[in-house]
Amino acid sequence: MKAWLPFAAMATAGVLLGSPGKTTELEPYQMVRSLQVLQDRIANGDHAALPLQQKLLGVIDQGLAGSGPEDFDDPKNLRALLVYGLSGGNPRTLDTLLPTLPLEGFQAELGRAIADYASGDFARARATMSKADPMALDPELGAPLALVAATVLSADEPAKAVQLLDDARLLSPGTLIEEAALRRTVGIAAALQDAPRFIRASEQYVRRFLHSPYASQFANSFVAGIVALAGTIDLSAVEEVTAEMTNEQSRVIYLRLARSAAIEGHDPLLDFASRKAKEFADLGNDGTDPRAILYANMASVTSDNVEDVLDALNDIDRSRLSVRDRELLDAAKAVARAVLTRPAAAEETAAVPDNGLSTSAEEPATAEPLQENPDQFPVQPVAEMPPAPMEPLRRAALPAPETGEQDTYVQETRDKLKAIDALLEKENTQ
Repeated sequence: MKAWLPFAAMATAGVLLGSPGKTTELEPYQMVRSLQVLQDRIANGDHAALPLQQKLLGVIDQGLAGSGPEDFDDPKNLRALLVYGLSGGNPRTLDTLLPTLPLEGFQAELGRAIADYASGDFARARATMSKADPMALDPELGAPLALVAATVLSADEPAKAVQLLDDARLLSPGTLIEEAALRRTVGIAAALQDAPRFIRASEQYVRRFLHSPYASQFANSFVAGIVALAGTIDLSAVEEVTAEMTNEQSRVIYLRLARSAAIEGHDPLLDFASRKAKEFADLGNDGTDPRAILYANMASVTSDNVEDVLDALNDIDRSRLSVRDRELLDAAKAVARAVLTRPAAAEETAAVPDNGLSTSAEEPATAEPLQENPDQFPVQPVAEMPPAPMEPLRRAALPAPETGEQDTYVQETRDKLKAIDALLEKENTQ
């Protein structure tokens, strides 16, 4: 057996592989176990370990690159190679090593499928992984295989993907694999319109993995799922999930939920979320959060007390809003003015401009918000590190257009709000 690459570098990377600075020779299965230890630290809230994951994969790749077939005579090393491929390993290393190994039958198919997955060819990987039974394999290989198989099957076979995610959790409890499985279950359950499973997975995630650096991605799926399940989900269950969060995390969830509900036209959900957002509002100098006021009044912008609503909107300090929320404020004012104006005269006095904006000299659109990203979901790490990047919200379908001349105008304005939001998201990704 060849001497494996010294792992002194791993001491500087923060992985406990012996005394600091000590040179250690490890076999493939030992290196992969070191990766798994690091990943479990990430799941438990050690954000400082997150950037080390890729570095450790690079060191493992260097060790594997110079190996030969005899190094994988030990089944533990062969299993470690496959786990490495399922954990984001270098596809070129897999393509080099796997053809040299005496793999037969389904083992050879699985090796090929893992290499296809690592290279991004999900279509080829799907055919084999759909036949795999992770529960019949060693848990060290079965757990990541179940997670990856669920990923490649989620679009075409979401029900089977959810079952595989359950398998992954059973085979690897308390690990980054379980964290990822729960997080992905939330999104798939919403797509399946399975509200009970959505709530159950969300509760489990919040209770166990809210310190994970990937918790912001869970927040994205949680908010998007509630919007997708609007009308069928038990909102009291949503309150129970957020009760496990900090006040700041709950505030962000409800603010984002209110904003999404306003854009999508889910008025009951908007009323619920804006009311809850006000409960958790982060008090400013005047004792209010302008976003909570904005979203709450958008819920009643076509009501009988629209004059009071317009007064409240006019009182909002737009300099404390993000650019996207200023767009919502301007459009909400336009809708309120349209409600106060006879439909025949609406085009002359209160129509929304072609770009969906309505500004005035008293409300300059160039003011800068106090926060660049006020809706960032706050994650409390065990070791300090910037939160993981946010994923864009998934949008539910728009409600059916309302009837009546005034309601038609409101619906058209909502469509423009959605167009504004889509344009801004496109600009943010460029």
